[in-house]
Amino acid sequence: MQQDAASRQAWRDGIGVSLATSAYGVSFGALGVAAGLDIWQTCVLSLLMFTGGSQFAFVGVVASGGLSAIPAAIASAALLGVRNVAYGLRMAPIIGGGAARRLAAMPFTIDESAAVALAQSDARARRIGFWVTGIGIYAGWNLFTLVGALLGDVLGDPRAYGLDAAAAAAFLALLWPRLRRGEAAVVGVAAAVVAAVATPVTMPGVPVLVAGVVAIVVAVALPARRAGGEPDDVAERQGLP
Repeated sequence: MQQDAASRQAWRDGIGVSLATSAYGVSFGALGVAAGLDIWQTCVLSLLMFTGGSQFAFVGVVASGGLSAIPAAIASAALLGVRNVAYGLRMAPIIGGGAARRLAAMPFTIDESAAVALAQSDARARRIGFWVTGIGIYAGWNLFTLVGALLGDVLGDPRAYGLDAAAAAAFLALLWPRLRRGEAAVVGVAAAVVAAVATPVTMPGVPVLVAGVVAIVVAVALPARRAGGEPDDVAERQGLP
């Protein structure tokens, strides 16, 4: 009975997070079109990239430099996507199975699926939470991306509504909640200063890459807040896996 209750809770958590997160796909769809991509390019980007913040970074760089900035956009999005490698390592024992199952899980290994899985109380519920959340968000995100791209296409010239700056604003909104801790704020300020200095003298997209490198260097140089370096709300500190 207890295991059944845990599984039902994993389903509820996964579906709830999927519905809430998928809705943001509307924003990405509209921003992709505003950045100069067409509807199909925007939708394919969601189908193949599917990394949330990395997608917003990509369209933000493209919006600032057009198609000539695509190499820099890819590089900046890849920097943000590296975190999914860490999620993959943590999720591997939870997903279990052989290489085929782990390969199948790769597209769904994102912030939300990892968080829901780690919040569950037993092994079966963790697997359910991972798959329900990952697949649910993938389906919903791509559906809402299409809706947003269609709406953005109907609006016409993005500059008439100020949408030419919306991609950068959306990415800042994603970043802002992460700056509550002192270390994160220091890293963010250092990266922002370097990007501002580099913008007038480099090609579009390059300041993002330079700022990313600076952020990594500053983060490594900062002393750990505590041994283990994890905040109190990490699942492992609450007795969860």
